[in-house]
Amino acid sequence: MARLPDTLLDAVQARVLEGLADLGASDALVGEIAQRVVAYLRNTSETTVSVEEDGTTFVITGDIPAMWLRDSAAQLTPLLRLVVAGVGADEDRAELVALLAGLLRRHWQYLEIDPYANAFNRAPDSSHWDADETERENPWAWERKFELDSLSYGPDLAWRLWRATGDTSWADERFLPAARAILSTVRAEQHHEERSAYFFRRSGVPAQDTLAREGRGSLTTPNGLVWAGFRPSDDACELGYNIPGNHFLALALERLAELLEQVADAPAEADEARERAEQIRAALVEHGTIEGPTGERVWAYEIDGRGEHRFLDDANVPSLLALPYLGCVAQDDPLYLATRAAVLSRSNPCYYEGLYLEGVGSPHTPKDHVWPIALAVEGLTSAERGEKLRLLELMTRTDGGTGMMHEGVHVDDPTVFTREWFSWSNSMFCELALDLAGVERDRAGTHEGATERS
Repeated sequence: MARLPDTLLDAVQARVLEGLADLGASDALVGEIAQRVVAYLRNTSETTVSVEEDGTTFVITGDIPAMWLRDSAAQLTPLLRLVVAGVGADEDRAELVALLAGLLRRHWQYLEIDPYANAFNRAPDSSHWDADETERENPWAWERKFELDSLSYGPDLAWRLWRATGDTSWADERFLPAARAILSTVRAEQHHEERSAYFFRRSGVPAQDTLAREGRGSLTTPNGLVWAGFRPSDDACELGYNIPGNHFLALALERLAELLEQVADAPAEADEARERAEQIRAALVEHGTIEGPTGERVWAYEIDGRGEHRFLDDANVPSLLALPYLGCVAQDDPLYLATRAAVLSRSNPCYYEGLYLEGVGSPHTPKDHVWPIALAVEGLTSAERGEKLRLLELMTRTDGGTGMMHEGVHVDDPTVFTREWFSWSNSMFCELALDLAGVERDRAGTHEGATERS
């Protein structure tokens, strides 16, 4: 497993302590937050991250020995913050860049092999779910649930790393084939019924773990959006077109286009990526909003292109709540603010309130469980520093005495939780703490050749 230098972790702790010093919080709380950031970064690097013989980076989720494309990028995003903000010595940050570039090269390898899989094995030693029925066998896949975020997190991370550092070591011989696999998949899934061969069936499981209609999912009508079988929670989409997933995919395709044009010298593929992004954005504007609970317009969570829609928000990212954090919309956008208000209310069937917690949960976990990931996202999308601090303190007080973040935590009893070890959740705590300390997520346009996104 990888190990972060002690000098870097010392610098992180000092930066967090300094960044939180002006908030009027107790020394004990500030110290606790800083210590947790260091502990979670150390835990992630030493227990989930490994550098393989080929130089790529393999990242397990925690208590599951497989790598999710979504989770792995999110787990290491705090490291990019440290690079962007210049935390630590030059040689320490160079080590972080190498880990991130190695992760991206592993993403490209997996996307070229199978752009429909969401989670992968370290080696091609067969699926964890041997009884799954799908249109092709892939011994690299832990499971083969098609989710839009699997196509999005890699290009987004590559773009942000490139913009911040100019590094292109991630752009190996697999990058262009992976980009072509992403584009081919988007092209097919904009017309799922007519052009896609994908189906997924799992026997003897709840409805959320398999797809209806013989594995094809609910019927959809093409409208420019991209179909997905599953949500970022790994639960089945109810209506096929996941709105936050399409938001993030459109952004990722725009960023992929810039990488294809300026790093890979692939103008034809860059043009297609931009065209697909434009189609998705136009469809989101035309079809993605609905009347909210108090009569205002809000973003839907899912639609089917046939007139049906659902309003909810799930704790897993991409989510409606997370749209500004991901860079998809402005934090003060009126449509987002109306959506946010509905998400953080009883209008959202995944919003729970209790004696200790209130926030967004997920159908993926039992009723009345709030996710620390959603609490972190709530803080990351708030303009108020005091609110960010409140949420960090809440997360520290509701860890069930374990010192770690979990998947879901019961609103009335923090000792009742799912997943004792969930690295993505730990990393989101780090993101919020670093954000509050002024350690920025991105720094655009800092190297020669980078251009501002229009």
